[in-house]
Amino acid sequence: MKSTARLALDTAVQRGATYADARGVQVRNRSLTTKNGRVGHASESESVGMGVRVLASGAWGFAATADLSKESVEATAARAVEIAKASARVKREDVRLAAERAAVADWTTPYKIDPFTTSVEHNLEHLLKIDAEMRAVKGVTLAETGMNFQREESWFLSSEGADIHQTKYSTGAGYTAYAFAGSEIQKRSFPNSFGGQWQNRGYEQIAELKLLENARRVAEEAVALHKAEQCPEGQLTIILDGSQLGLQIHESIGHPIELDRVLGMEANFAGTSFLTLEKLGKLRYGSEIVNVVADARQEHGPGLGTFAYDDEGVAAQSTPIITNGRFTGYLSSRETAHTIGATRSGGTLRAEGWNRLPIIRMTNISILPGEKPLTCEQLIADTDHGIYMETNKSWSIDDKRYNFQFGCEIGWEISNGKRVRMLKNPSYSGITTEFWNSMDAICSRDEWMLWGTPNCGKGQPQQVVGTGHGASPARFRGVKVGTAYKGS
Repeated sequence: MKSTARLALDTAVQRGATYADARGVQVRNRSLTTKNGRVGHASESESVGMGVRVLASGAWGFAATADLSKESVEATAARAVEIAKASARVKREDVRLAAERAAVADWTTPYKIDPFTTSVEHNLEHLLKIDAEMRAVKGVTLAETGMNFQREESWFLSSEGADIHQTKYSTGAGYTAYAFAGSEIQKRSFPNSFGGQWQNRGYEQIAELKLLENARRVAEEAVALHKAEQCPEGQLTIILDGSQLGLQIHESIGHPIELDRVLGMEANFAGTSFLTLEKLGKLRYGSEIVNVVADARQEHGPGLGTFAYDDEGVAAQSTPIITNGRFTGYLSSRETAHTIGATRSGGTLRAEGWNRLPIIRMTNISILPGEKPLTCEQLIADTDHGIYMETNKSWSIDDKRYNFQFGCEIGWEISNGKRVRMLKNPSYSGITTEFWNSMDAICSRDEWMLWGTPNCGKGQPQQVVGTGHGASPARFRGVKVGTAYKGS
């Protein structure tokens, strides 16, 4: 693959490119699901190809191919240069790339068990046991499970001398129990909704998730929700579990800090951002205890946003996004760094695959845990009255990521520091900065989890990549609470 990439670079430079990079990518996926005791889906796929990105006449050009023959690679590189020169005719200004040392590196996701060494039969047997455990609960109408593995091997070479080889593994699994009664459907998911929990790890994660051990409890909660009271409405104190807080971070912090959205370079699939440039360093984004980082480094954890180098050869970094409540950072690239006065990219340019142009994407956007020891149960005990909400059910946020509403699968009323009753259909809404300024407590490191969001969409044509969000349960005061779903 390296010799093929070098051929692409040589061709691009000969055709007039002032900068060129080539990304060879080979991806293997396994996707398995079950539904009510039967295999719902079982597939394994592979993809290999190369994308060539160039600068010529001060503008970008990109082309890709799945044919790695000499003739095809040369033609693809030449096409990228042609596209750049055509784009230059309508450019507003020349592209400016922040300086970056050309890295030579070889990196692999730390893992114990290569998930692809496990058999499909073994994987399905495990899922069917979980499926059966959920269906054993009277009142469960539908049980669904899923397990996914991915291995992505990439080679990045540039005309500046970068030569980077990375191999990334990811593993995800989860399930949902549905209970239908009359015109109402209730659901409970584990370890999280919309695909479960994902991390950049090997098969060892499956055992650690304790999927089978929690299946019956999850199913029982789905059935019990039909008899639960509707969530009350009003300005209330709420406590969000870590997974829900992770999605809150994703939508109301992660997307608005993407600098291409801020600059108007990217507005597809969920719009732009309220975080205009003059707010950097000045906006009171949250309360004093809100500290958020964008951290792609391995030491942050095995998140779906963890890597050694991004897709333009910039090393993984930790960027302070919110510091003691103050807005302090964006997600940037080599092209956009100068717009915020930075001399270096934040290392966040990523592509879904070999046939997509890299764009600014979230890495691991995480809220730091509290410094003082505090568990979720202690936080509940310290709350006189409120609602504890778990596991996302729905989300909605405007095109500038400012006004939002979220629904959760289950809630618990808190009275005098105790959970007193189960609540169904809980939801809450607010304005991004008001909401984060209402946070007055967050649990400590023991409660912190790096959650995976495998299906973040952005761009046109759409690119779907994985992101990570570290979070501990946290409390918010005076939040508008209601019932997003009016059941019978």
